[in-house]
Amino acid sequence: MIRKILIAFVTVSSFSSVQAQTTQHQPGADLIVFNAKIFTGNRAQPEASALAVTKGRIYSVGSDAEILSLKNSATKVIDARSRRVIPGISDAHTHVLNDSGYNYNIRWDGVPRLGEALTMLSEQAERTPDGQWVKVIGGWSPYQFEENRLPTPDELQRAVPNRPLIVQYAYNHAFLNKRAMEVLGVGTDRFPKLPDTEFEKDSHGQYTGVVYGNTWTFVALETMVPQLTFDEEVSSLIYSIHGLNRFGVTSIIDAGSRWGYPKPQATVDVLARDNLLNVRMPFIVLQLGDGSKPMNMVDAQLEAITKTAPISTGQNLHPALAHGHEYRGAGEVLQAEVHDHENFDRPAIVIEPEKMRQLVEQDVRKLVQQRIPFREHISYNENITPFLDALEKLNEEIPLDGLKWSLEHAETITPENIERVKKLGGGIALDAKMALHGDAFIKSHGREVALQTPRLRKLVDSGIPLAMSTDAFRAATFNPWVGISWMVSGKSVSGSEVLAKDNRLSRAEALKLFTRGAAWFMDTESEMGLIAPGNLADFVVLDRDYFAVPEDQIKLVSSVLTIMDGKVVFGAQDYSDLSPKLPEILPAWSPIKYFGSYYEAK
Repeated sequence: MIRKILIAFVTVSSFSSVQAQTTQHQPGADLIVFNAKIFTGNRAQPEASALAVTKGRIYSVGSDAEILSLKNSATKVIDARSRRVIPGISDAHTHVLNDSGYNYNIRWDGVPRLGEALTMLSEQAERTPDGQWVKVIGGWSPYQFEENRLPTPDELQRAVPNRPLIVQYAYNHAFLNKRAMEVLGVGTDRFPKLPDTEFEKDSHGQYTGVVYGNTWTFVALETMVPQLTFDEEVSSLIYSIHGLNRFGVTSIIDAGSRWGYPKPQATVDVLARDNLLNVRMPFIVLQLGDGSKPMNMVDAQLEAITKTAPISTGQNLHPALAHGHEYRGAGEVLQAEVHDHENFDRPAIVIEPEKMRQLVEQDVRKLVQQRIPFREHISYNENITPFLDALEKLNEEIPLDGLKWSLEHAETITPENIERVKKLGGGIALDAKMALHGDAFIKSHGREVALQTPRLRKLVDSGIPLAMSTDAFRAATFNPWVGISWMVSGKSVSGSEVLAKDNRLSRAEALKLFTRGAAWFMDTESEMGLIAPGNLADFVVLDRDYFAVPEDQIKLVSSVLTIMDGKVVFGAQDYSDLSPKLPEILPAWSPIKYFGSYYEAK
């Protein structure tokens, strides 16, 4: 009798347990996308028409019939309507957190005519309140305009006569109107002495408003204009990420902020808390200081991660999102004195080899000893050579032994130095600035050099860990499709040939550098960059077929549906009702509210 009661009890308990599990975890997919032309990036299964997602990861990839059989009553099903689907775009080097003033800036990215850009300034000046500035800070090039030129100081003065105005072209130079020069005290003791900075004067000795300098000049200028409130910084981060999602970007490596870790992380914490961090954002730590006294940047980075806010390599600050905000090492500038910038309007800045040697022996040594991954911004081969000379010697004494490190940008690296980087186990994170500024590079360095800058074909064929990036939001546009167009067509935004035919990539190769390529730098090779079972569910439905459209349309590609972590983070056209609702933009007069983050992207 007792035995029968026990059997009955176990049976009921088991049934109840199964029923509870069935209720909580229905077998099948959370999300299905079908009727698609899927480019998987997976050589074992290069194409498919449907995919299934479960718990934020790709569960299955195959035919419509195979995948739709995984549907249950709770599955969200999306018809791609024969559109092209690709893995999510990963930007291996950008500066989202550095652009905390995003909502204060007019974005000229993609604007086709200078006249239209000037009209935007005039319209924004009318709504900008007293005490605030009209600003355009990077992301554009004069070669994108039909007029194929920069604005003149007179044109800018007419566009904005009664508000302070700054228009910054990459890190090459900037324009200030008369009101801005008055506010800053240009030409008086009120304006600080900035090294390597020149204010242009006309034939009468009057300031024109044109400012020449290097990266540090423009970093300093940014500190002199009105700063955002914390809530406005949070709003800026939300809308800059929304701009990325529009182009199918689902992950980035944030390559450092002028504020320095851990200050910018406070805004990321708010987005994580409110489930608004719609991009995976591994980051590296950059410490610039406030310029008040000399500093060792590597020591400052080590202080920040070991004492100020202790964190270890690979540690994720996001409580729920895989690789949501993960510490990935030091850089991109390890010492200000060896920063060779990337102003293509001027000849290359060549650093004294002894300074490069000291950087490696004194500072990189500290990072290698503590097994901290590092990245170093070096644009020109003349500076890469002494850096590698010193790194090879350090490797003999303290083996790198699999420690991830990379050169960032490396525009003019030679085949010999590519092989040296590869032997040392390093990677190269290129950028697409030549797409915007290649015409200037031709003027400064010659056409033959430009056609092989960078050596895309040799880099891809070398098998070295390699990724493409935007280096946005100031040095270049955050739109990766501008760079993809350049890699495939060889043309800059002006339509000029800036890459030789034998130095261009196929469409699949170019896309890989913005998808699979970035995974090595994020330490996610087994999880990201492919549409394959087990990979994170980051993918994009495109507004046109990247693999079929004419070359001159590649730069126009954007997303109609961006999925990150299995969730819709951006929707447009017939998927606009799936797009998550974002908080009201701050401040109310923000240019982003009126012009959007990209041309015709309100």
